[in-house]
This record gives sequence, structure tokens and C-alpha cells, in this order.
Amino acid sequence: MSHERNDEDQRRSYWTQQMEAAHDFVQEMMSRPVVECGEPLASLPDAVAASGVTVDFSSTLNSNRYERIYYLRQGLIEGFIGAAKAINDRGWTLKVEDGFRSPVMQKFGAMQEIVFDMVLDRVIWENNGKVPDGALMFRRLSAIAANCPKVGTHMSGSAIDISVFSSESSEEIDRGGSYLEISELTPIGSPFVTSIQRSHRDQIDAIMTSHGFVAYPYEFWHYSQGDAYTEYLNNTGKPARYGPVNFDPDTTTITPMADPTKYLNTIEEIEKGIDAALNRRDTG
Repeated sequence: MSHERNDEDQRRSYWTQQMEAAHDFVQEMMSRPVVECGEPLASLPDAVAASGVTVDFSSTLNSNRYERIYYLRQGLIEGFIGAAKAINDRGWTLKVEDGFRSPVMQKFGAMQEIVFDMVLDRVIWENNGKVPDGALMFRRLSAIAANCPKVGTHMSGSAIDISVFSSESSEEIDRGGSYLEISELTPIGSPFVTSIQRSHRDQIDAIMTSHGFVAYPYEFWHYSQGDAYTEYLNNTGKPARYGPVNFDPDTTTITPMADPTKYLNTIEEIEKGIDAALNRRDTG
């Protein structure tokens, strides 16, 4: 029993440390320079069809209400196709879980029940069973689902969320959890994954990195390129070339967002979300 308690304490401590580090990272991104290059977005499904690689795309709706927008900046398409081919060559298939997000998609993505409830459950666990106040939940949620366009690389058209499956069996390659795992296993460097899961993470990360993509350290499924995250993590000293943009899929035009540092969800909205989640617990 003592061993189990010590293990849980270690997991709780790691989760807290990583979430605080993620919060600090996001705050750092708020001040990172961006010189928007104006490069258009391009369709990932069209690029896949033209290239002959095998890639799957999630058929679920974003926030259970919006069609997903599988677009990336044009300059990232070659690297994406190269990574997908390298994954195919390993006997695996890349699945894109999410691509570009509009501000409304990002806002409701954080507040959708499946995400909000998982984060709240984990923060209650972190708090030794105590329901967190709005400020702590705001802090944790912002580390997992970017709460303003300036730090949300999906809104820059520079990020994708990915899963990987066996091409032969269609079973998911085990990385210690599936897309939207919310636990101490979520950071890509989590010490609580098995050796096999670590090997899978390392292999996939090596492929993505070799094609220019960089992992967000606190989510093993999130990769981006050319934005503030990657310039900072690669220590280039350069400004990001991709910043948050509004995208019109009908005309494929982009325009830089006018107020990229405005929060998408306020503490007050998150407090209401806590109350709603607790009510779902009571009536579920």
C-alpha cells in the first residue's frame, strides 16, 4: 500500500510540475515575436491524394459541432507528406486528428464536456479530492488548450494533432494513451510510460523532427513548425513566420488576427464550466 501511495504521489507531483511548466511556456509564447509571412494555407487531404501516401483523417466533429479544417501552411505540406511517407514505410499509417482551428473552434474545444471534464477530474485528483477554484482551472486548462490565438498554433495553420496506427492490423500504435489523454502520461517525456511506449514515441518523434516538425513538450500528439513554439524550442533566435490568422475556406484567404492576445475563455466562464461539470457528475 505504501508503494502504491508513493507512486501516486510521484505521479501527482509530476503532473503538477509539468502543468506549471506548460503554463510558464505558454506565458513565454505571449511575448515571442511574430513576423507574419502571409503564406496561404493548403488542403492536407488534397496533398495526400496527389502524393499517393496513405493518411487517415478523423471524422469526428470539433467540439461536437464544427467540421474539422484539415489545412496547413503551404510551406509545411512537403514536410508533412515526407513524414507521412516515412511512417508508411515503417508499416504504419499517420492519422491527423486536427488541423487548423478558428477562434470559435478553439474556444469551444476547451469547454467541450469531454475535454473540460477530463481536465477537471485530473485537477481534483491533483488537489487531493478538492474542487479547484476558477483561477487554478483556468491555469491548467490554458496549458492543455490554448486560451488565446497568440499561443494557439492551430490558429496559425502551423500545427497538427496526430495518432499513428498499424497499416496491417489497424490497431493504434501504443504511445501510452490515445489522442486527448489527459494525465501524467500526456507530456511527451513522461517517465510513467513503458519502454515500448517510449520507443514508439521516440520513433514517431524522430520522423516528425526529421521533417521539420517539433513536438509541444506537454502533449505527445501535437506537432508544429514555423511558429513561435518551434523557433523558441529550437533556440533559433528568429521570429515566428506564422502567426494566428483568420481563414476563409471558401476563398482560401487569410488575414492576421486583429487582437491575438485576447482570451477566448474567461475565468468566469470556466467557473460556470466547473459548476456544470459537477452537476453532470451528480446526475450522471
